[in-house]
Amino acid sequence: MTAGSRGDVAPFTGLGHGLSLAGHAVTLVTHGCFEPLVAGSGLGFHPLPVDPRAELESSRGRGLHRSATSAGKMLRAVGLARAALGRMTDDLIAAAEKNDVLLLAGSLGPVGHVIAEALRLPSMGAHLQPLSPTGEFAPPLLGGGHWGTAANRLAGHGVNLAVERVFSAAVPAVRARLGLSPARAGTGRRIRRGQRRPVHHGFSQLVVPRPHDWRPGLEVCGYWWPYDRFTRLPVDVRDFLDAGPPPVFVGLGSATVPDPGRLSDTIVRALRRAGLRGVIQRGWAGLGAAGEDMLTIGEVPHSALFPRMAAVVHHAGAGTTAAGLRAGVPAVPVPVQFDEGFWAERLVGLGVAPCAVPLRGLTTDALAAALVRATRDSLHRERARALGVRIREEDGVAPVLDAVDRLAGQ
Repeated sequence: MTAGSRGDVAPFTGLGHGLSLAGHAVTLVTHGCFEPLVAGSGLGFHPLPVDPRAELESSRGRGLHRSATSAGKMLRAVGLARAALGRMTDDLIAAAEKNDVLLLAGSLGPVGHVIAEALRLPSMGAHLQPLSPTGEFAPPLLGGGHWGTAANRLAGHGVNLAVERVFSAAVPAVRARLGLSPARAGTGRRIRRGQRRPVHHGFSQLVVPRPHDWRPGLEVCGYWWPYDRFTRLPVDVRDFLDAGPPPVFVGLGSATVPDPGRLSDTIVRALRRAGLRGVIQRGWAGLGAAGEDMLTIGEVPHSALFPRMAAVVHHAGAGTTAAGLRAGVPAVPVPVQFDEGFWAERLVGLGVAPCAVPLRGLTTDALAAALVRATRDSLHRERARALGVRIREEDGVAPVLDAVDRLAGQ
């Protein structure tokens, strides 16, 4: 069960495919608009009614652009998520009733665990970001950084309380509907309850080492790669790649922006100033470019496209960050909001990106300078290549398979 943007869904198609190859019958429960992602994967699909793109393009969703701070965006996102969650609970319950084990993304964890408790089903977390508090870094949902050990941990608990607020209306209703007694309030009870839940994380220890102060049961597995039915690039993309030197990919994934035309012009000017060709992905931002040195594309598997790029410019979402690392090419992260600042920081710290260029401060000069450094500094290329080799050797599915086998045997 997962909810959110494409990046919150695609990794679970690969995880589910791996579990199905091992003999499990797997159903992906998420927004109906993402059903094409499971085609050919061997997964079942149970649609949720909310369209996340429509939510982001609503007046409430556009309000995210008016928040200049991570905390402000977090507060607006809480309101957006609360409104959407109430429309999904019926389908979450219906899907759970047909299955034996629940794997829950962080976005649906609190309500999913309540459903599992009521139906007497084993459940575990399957998270794409480190959501548990730690003293080693500030909460990724607030952009990461390091505020000091005590402040990092305190902020982590604060973010978890904010996330609980998303579910504060839905969880009591679900408990009552499924015949559970009302949950007693109190931080101590929440902590004790949380200590019993296993969580597997779909990212690499090479990128985020497991924090030393995490409790037992919080495991870092390695990346879960999206299931890609098509491994060949479209003809027009192949022709463009063959017509000149490796270009730079630019895409913002599922991020939306106030002025797509203006941003597209800035990106094209920066690419040309740096002497680079560009592959521009429309995405939810609606980017585009014209000219013989630019190609605008729709959805193309990153696993097939990124290895042929000179560098990748992206919003530093968890999934796109992983795809760039897997391909072994340098990056220029352009974080927009939430955990994207955290992943951008990781890319810079690993030496595969020269710097981050946050979207709010993006200019032609700043992006062009970063592109020159990313594509002409051999150190970034070598670090990216070497890290890509190591990440491709990891098997993020195997630890989850072992855990699911144990849960299914209970």
